[in-house]
Amino acid sequence: MSFTEFPSRLLENAVNEFASLPGIGRKTAFRLVMNLLRRNSSDVRKFGESIIKLREEILFCKICNNISDTEICNICNDERRDRNVVCVVESIQDVMAIENTRQFKGLYHVLGGIISPIDGIGPSDLKIDSLEEKVKGGSVKEVILALSTTMEGDTTNFYLYRRLGKYDVSITTLARGLAIGDELEYTDEITLGRAINNRNPYQQ
Repeated sequence: MSFTEFPSRLLENAVNEFASLPGIGRKTAFRLVMNLLRRNSSDVRKFGESIIKLREEILFCKICNNISDTEICNICNDERRDRNVVCVVESIQDVMAIENTRQFKGLYHVLGGIISPIDGIGPSDLKIDSLEEKVKGGSVKEVILALSTTMEGDTTNFYLYRRLGKYDVSITTLARGLAIGDELEYTDEITLGRAINNRNPYQQ
């Protein structure tokens, strides 16, 4: 079927919306839309409402910036977590990846990205000031820099080290069991777990 000619404007609009998502081509978008058309109205309504509620009602934790249903996420609310250790990650997906290893018992700080001049992302675009405030408070004894092993990740690590190195805190990085260029969310749980447990002092 040619995707330049749709029998319905409604169908075309729906395909265009699905195709706007990353990794979804127009053929895949068309298949997804046709699947929805085969479902009953209540199922499709439930699907649509879940997306709307996600966008309008989801919160970001006031402490670590993780996605949450409440002002403070379940991890930060958990009294069993080690509050002396903060693991700095790029994204919420990275929190999920590390949690899946069941090897880390500290808290997190989600930066919301990494420094990338080519993409127009600088330090002021990230949650770095709030991280420094945590460290400045004195209760944090170790900051783990758990960013992707890319040039942008290394640049961000160096910047954070310069910002936080003046405080009385140990700054560590994941063991280099991760291949250069790896992103945490795509790393297998065993490798990532070992990288966390065998972390090393940050070296410039």
